[in-house]
Amino acid sequence: MRTPTLGPAERGEALARMADQELDVLVVGGGVVGAGTALDAVTRGLETGLVEARDWAAGTSSRSSKLIHGGLRYLEMLDFALVREALKERGLLLERLAPHLVKPVPFLYPLKHHAWERLYAGTGVALYDGMSLSSGHGRGLPAHRHLTRRRALRVAPCLRKDALVGALQYYDAQMDDARFVTTLVRTAASYGAHVANRARVVGILREGERVVGARVHDMEQGGDFEVRARQVVNATGVWTDETQALIGERGQFHVRASKGIHLVVPKDRIHSTTGLILRTEKSVLFVIPWGRHWIIGTTDTDWGLDKAHPAASSADIDYLLEHVNEVLAVPLTRDDVEGVYAGLRPLLAGESDATSKLSREHTVAHVAPGLVVVAGGKYTTYRVMAKDAVDEAVHGLDQRVGPCVTEDVPLAGAVGYQALWNGRARIAQRAGLHVARVEHLLNRYGSLTGEVLELIAEDPSLSEPLAGADDYLRAEVVYAVSHEGARHLDDVLTRRTRISIETFDRGTRCAREAAELMAPVLGWGQEQIDKEVRHYEKRVEAERESQRQPDDLTADAARLGAPDIVPL
Repeated sequence: MRTPTLGPAERGEALARMADQELDVLVVGGGVVGAGTALDAVTRGLETGLVEARDWAAGTSSRSSKLIHGGLRYLEMLDFALVREALKERGLLLERLAPHLVKPVPFLYPLKHHAWERLYAGTGVALYDGMSLSSGHGRGLPAHRHLTRRRALRVAPCLRKDALVGALQYYDAQMDDARFVTTLVRTAASYGAHVANRARVVGILREGERVVGARVHDMEQGGDFEVRARQVVNATGVWTDETQALIGERGQFHVRASKGIHLVVPKDRIHSTTGLILRTEKSVLFVIPWGRHWIIGTTDTDWGLDKAHPAASSADIDYLLEHVNEVLAVPLTRDDVEGVYAGLRPLLAGESDATSKLSREHTVAHVAPGLVVVAGGKYTTYRVMAKDAVDEAVHGLDQRVGPCVTEDVPLAGAVGYQALWNGRARIAQRAGLHVARVEHLLNRYGSLTGEVLELIAEDPSLSEPLAGADDYLRAEVVYAVSHEGARHLDDVLTRRTRISIETFDRGTRCAREAAELMAPVLGWGQEQIDKEVRHYEKRVEAERESQRQPDDLTADAARLGAPDIVPL
């Protein structure tokens, strides 16, 4: 089965098909849960549509800590069921569903106290490994190990000698969250789902008490149209309450937004061969390997301002730098920070719950006949959330529907990845690329790498790296537009690639080159190219300005200084 392209023509066709027929399931929200729900529904044989108001993963699902993990800290809360579930999903992703996208990553946990802390933390990590193995999908990761201070400093020379008396090392997994969602969407499309980004639900269709579809506005071409569906699934994350409000009724539960920010610094600023996990007075702090960079995060604060563009304030940045510098021999400064990003976690809150008891569990409910809501949860367990949502939707369909099969459905690019990885030297030789470039492509596209190489064969100039962002080839920009649904410059520099957080200039140096590469595929003239570049530059400056502000309120006001979408 050839994975379909998600270019401009395919988007238009998907919108037309959704408008012309009644779907079994319409999924609203193109984050990881919505994309997973669309894949689950279509692989049960249901006629499925998926619409997203902005870009795939534009909200929470592109702004996470990039971890696929069981949630080691939830063991301390005695939430064994959540950890067991997440560890099974981690193993499935590593071994079967997405080995090209999900990779093992080591973490060092410095011990500050002698025997009792080693016993306490060691027991927890041993239980973590044991639960992973018992899931039947945990044999791909090395077991944890105890380290003396000398051994720990050999692994992580960046640490201050007085910051630890020993350490534990264990493994979890990581991925590029935005790329993962785009791959989920393409996988759903390959099984027949109709998918369209930049398509905002502006109303809910009802016949009496029953929800029978949605009114959708095309954010690119303009105009509204109706999509009729026997079941609608609201998978809009932190926007759940706003989407529910379209039916004019109070929900059974509410979703609160918790802001988490992350810093990106160059690899050479922290001398270590392993990630770090550090305990703070509020939670834990991760220092995560990320290619030629480190990601440092995260915070956890209540957020009630603009949800589309959560802003990181100066206080947020200082908080992370202060806590990571407590253990670093060479402290980080503001000048070391390449990128900053902020995301919102969707946390469940019942109408009478205290905010201190907000949950990472997920819930699914039929809030009205024909309308299912799925909310809460965590990235790692998106597939379980999707299964539960479709199970609930199936109850409202008057037909027999098969069981969930996504545990055995590899994502696009997974099948054949290992064989291609083994032959990467030959692929590099045939393509005229350095083997490191081919490794980079395989770990982003898996067995779909051949599609990128076809673009290079047709136009050898696409084999060159982007000026000012040489981790990425020019071909990847074209591919993002022709195959992966990117519609604007921001989509490419922020989500299809991570240039916006991986360069000190935040991608402004390569913005025009990228826009010019996108233009032929999207039919842009010079006026639209200039508009896209100006918009991106304004967005970067607004983010920089927000990060100079002392608190959330002033940071939010500064971030809103740049518009959201560039009209065509």
